[in-house]
Amino acid sequence: MRLDKFLKLSRIIKRRTVANEACDSSYVLVNGKVAKASYDVKVGDVIEIQYGNKTTKFEVNAVKEHVTKEEAADLYTVLK
Repeated sequence: MRLDKFLKLSRIIKRRTVANEACDSSYVLVNGKVAKASYDVKVGDVIEIQYGNKTTKFEVNAVKEHVTKEEAADLYTVLK
């Protein structure tokens, strides 16, 4: 699954266009490297998002095409 789509489905970022812009602006790192929106997310990847001065890390637990609001939080674990 594409990185921008995963960020939207997991509800880490509200809109896919915003997720796409964050990736294009190098605010999103996967496993310590800047990632494009087309990056293929895999279980075990560590996603790091920079919001201004704040940085948040997530570990991918599952990748699913269709997710309900209740299941969205099960897709990742917050590391920091």
